[in-house]
Amino acid sequence: MAALCSTILSTPVFAQDAEIDAAEEALDDNVIIVTATKRAQDVQDIPLAVTAVGPAQLEQQGVVNVQNITSVSPSFSTSQAQNSSGTVVLRIRGIGTTSNNIGFESAVGIFIDGAYQSRPGIALSEFVDVERVEILRGPQGTLFGRNTSAGALNIINRRPDLDEFGGFVNATYGNYDHMNLQGAVNVPIVPGTVAARLTGAWRKRDGFVTVVDGAGNFLEETNETDQFLVRGQIGWETDSGFRGRIIGDYSKSQGDCCGAVELLASPVETNGLFAAVGLGARGGMGAPVRATDPFDVTSAQAATDNQIASADTLHLADSDQWGVVAELEFPISDAIDLVYIGSYRQYNNSESYDSDFSGLDVFNVLPGSNTEIDTMTHELRLQGDAGRLQWMVGGYYSDEKIDQTVNFGLGEDYGELIGALLLAPTGGVFGANPLTILSGGIDPSVVRATNAYSQDSTSWSIFTHNTFDITDSLNLTLGARWSDESKDGSFSQPSVNNPLCTGTLARLAGVPAALRPTVIGTACFAFVAPADLPQSAVLPLPRTFDDTFSDEELIYTVKLGYEFLAPVNVYASFTHGYKSGGFNLDSTAASGGADPRFASEEVDAYEVGIKARLLDDAVTANLALFYQDFENFQVLEFTGAQFNTFNVPKVESKGFELETQIRPDQNLTINAGLTYTDAKYPGDCAPDTASLTVRNLCGNQLTNAPEFVTILGATYRNEIGNSLSWFVNGQLRSESDRRTTTQASAVPRTAAELGSTPLLPFDVQDGNVKINLRAGIGDIDEAWGIEAWVTNLTDEITRGVTFNTLLRGSPGYTARSAFTQEPRMYGVTLRGKF
Repeated sequence: MAALCSTILSTPVFAQDAEIDAAEEALDDNVIIVTATKRAQDVQDIPLAVTAVGPAQLEQQGVVNVQNITSVSPSFSTSQAQNSSGTVVLRIRGIGTTSNNIGFESAVGIFIDGAYQSRPGIALSEFVDVERVEILRGPQGTLFGRNTSAGALNIINRRPDLDEFGGFVNATYGNYDHMNLQGAVNVPIVPGTVAARLTGAWRKRDGFVTVVDGAGNFLEETNETDQFLVRGQIGWETDSGFRGRIIGDYSKSQGDCCGAVELLASPVETNGLFAAVGLGARGGMGAPVRATDPFDVTSAQAATDNQIASADTLHLADSDQWGVVAELEFPISDAIDLVYIGSYRQYNNSESYDSDFSGLDVFNVLPGSNTEIDTMTHELRLQGDAGRLQWMVGGYYSDEKIDQTVNFGLGEDYGELIGALLLAPTGGVFGANPLTILSGGIDPSVVRATNAYSQDSTSWSIFTHNTFDITDSLNLTLGARWSDESKDGSFSQPSVNNPLCTGTLARLAGVPAALRPTVIGTACFAFVAPADLPQSAVLPLPRTFDDTFSDEELIYTVKLGYEFLAPVNVYASFTHGYKSGGFNLDSTAASGGADPRFASEEVDAYEVGIKARLLDDAVTANLALFYQDFENFQVLEFTGAQFNTFNVPKVESKGFELETQIRPDQNLTINAGLTYTDAKYPGDCAPDTASLTVRNLCGNQLTNAPEFVTILGATYRNEIGNSLSWFVNGQLRSESDRRTTTQASAVPRTAAELGSTPLLPFDVQDGNVKINLRAGIGDIDEAWGIEAWVTNLTDEITRGVTFNTLLRGSPGYTARSAFTQEPRMYGVTLRGKF
């Protein structure tokens, strides 16, 4: 059964296998076994809000990677924006770190086989041969090798079986020409002592967003998937008790992401200004005109029509990565173990794409752009039992190196686009291509710039985590971690060719004063402007930087648990959490003399909960109430022309989580979850001295943080005779309205306007319900099986992120676009096991 899985609440302690097996045999199959510091524990005894998901439930809900975990956890959400390498955002209890900047670490940490994955984009590979996934809610730090301020995903892959030869093969075909092959083989090399396990997966699926050029001609289907993964393991156990495994993996992906659907046409278009400068009536938008929010439609055909994006060039993406993880355990005595977990991972990603989201040739990320991340981690801990005390002490070290090179270029239509923007305020006096005139004859299409960003990070910590049984019913947990973070960050410009900017700056005297900010901002467009010009001393122009960041923090937790009735446990906890600051790795980070660094994020989290089994263990019900107070919350905001990075002094997340499982009989399992989250920037989130950009967020909900999320599902299993078994599973996820952009509203012009500006158009994604179904039949011993499945049964078309369309209007907003989420998917899966 899916519930019969072991859940590790610290970095995996893999010595517990025999103890877990014995505990599982002694307990009924409605118990989830948890291991922590050499104890086999029922998850109901752990003073922590955690959701544990086994392989059966992952498969039934179509959870193929990290982004699909929303199907099984109501407190978890995710979104993705412009590219596949750096725009994945994970959220727990409404808290996440807006991405699209490689310098930002995720508020939700990801740990795979005990090894920290430094960016969510690195962890998007296939879920295959997975033993369990654990979603830990609230700040983590004392039990994990890396500090996370919102929560953690702990993913454990199935380890080699030392005794039995076996394996499986799965094959899937579905709509959008979806093809998937998965398989694994386990081979005992020295039975009972050494075994090898080889796992592989290949997935390919066409995109679901049609991309057309400015004339409406087909270019490609984007949001496609084409990836493979291979993972090999060697596991062993000696007579002396020395145990471990070495894991190596390699994966490659060529899928592109993501197509942006236009929501609101720019007034520049509707007023006929694009047509006046020769860019056509729609200014390069080949997708249909939207009179209303396309995500409000209920017709399936209308929804399909609205999955159309505009671009002038194909999105090309190619990423690959490889890594090695070592898990080693040395028994010091019957009660003490020494555990080491080390890892090394290298990630590479190359991408080029249209960055202006229109059929015009305006602004592009050009071929040759590349991101490389090298990460090494080491963790050593000593842990054991001493009577009523279960203790752990250890140390952690990580080293990460990021190198990113991005080639930017302006296109053939850039000059005319700026001409359309300036046509009304200038009366057309500078013609259809004003920048060419104002720069002394330079055509913008010659502009090219290569920007390089790098960051070297070192983190080390010492930690302890201890649980003391005060009485047989009452226990106290104390944990602490001292962390030291240091980073070297830089922005340089290996090459630049931008006579447009220098020529325009030399002729500013001929530009009316009212137009100078717009002329400077477009001629010296931030991503391609030459860095360190003499004028950067007085103008907001890019400056290179090479600086250091350092910080240290004590993270700690106190938890009290009480078993006042055999099947009922209550707990209360306080945790002070932390996520390191760092560098805004962007061309504009040091503009105007700004500090390219952002501060560390801290959180004080309070939680009380109750975990109960009722009606002879037929019902499991868990309730957690939480309050989280964040200081210096890290935000990355896209204004329509550049990315702003800043800290918001105060953010709050509070609410409750209810999870239950009901088993009326041995064939039927019902699961349900309800999360209420009030995640917001409070009205006093920033002082009056803060910038208007920051203060403008006060009083608004956090991005993509719905108040209510409900999950309800059921699985029925039975047998046909003595040879066949069958099942049917259904699950729905319902969420309330959510705000989908980082900006709360157009940035006010004056302080007096603060709080009076309405939400940006099409900012709110209406509440929706998504339904997954799966049914199957197969051999009673699981030798073979066939399943039919569908996800998002009613084809709900929803947006993940809404944003100001680049260069389609003046500051604030005039044009809006959004990245869409998956439509209905369906198919058939064949399974074989040997």
